[in-house]
Amino acid sequence: QVQLVESGGGLVQAGGSLRLSCAASGRTFSVYTMGWFRQAPGKEREFVAAISRIGGSTYYADSVKGRFTISRDNTKDTVYLQMNSLKPEDTAVYYCAASASYYYPRRSTEYNYWGQGTQVTVSS
Repeated sequence: QVQLVESGGGLVQAGGSLRLSCAASGRTFSVYTMGWFRQAPGKEREFVAAISRIGGSTYYADSVKGRFTISRDNTKDTVYLQMNSLKPEDTAVYYCAASASYYYPRRSTEYNYWGQGTQVTVSS
């Protein structure tokens, strides 16, 4: 079992920045591909970003490419999502997830463990 706890969400004006963190506990963090997903009201959960086990590969949704950066610190069992140039359409609950697979990092079905989510609200 892996427990994931997100933090860092909040209310920010359009154009601002937030940094989300996701702290993991349980099994060895470095064996998991880590991902961030988000879900806005009335919409399906969507992929945001993912990072490979040692951070050598990163993946982004087109909607956040160039604005968001995913990173991880395996010494701290933590994955981060730096979000810059935020837009109102980025408003959602953001979820951290861990996958034991390294295939298809954009697919939510590949992820075995999920955090409880943190709310990000971007005002216009």
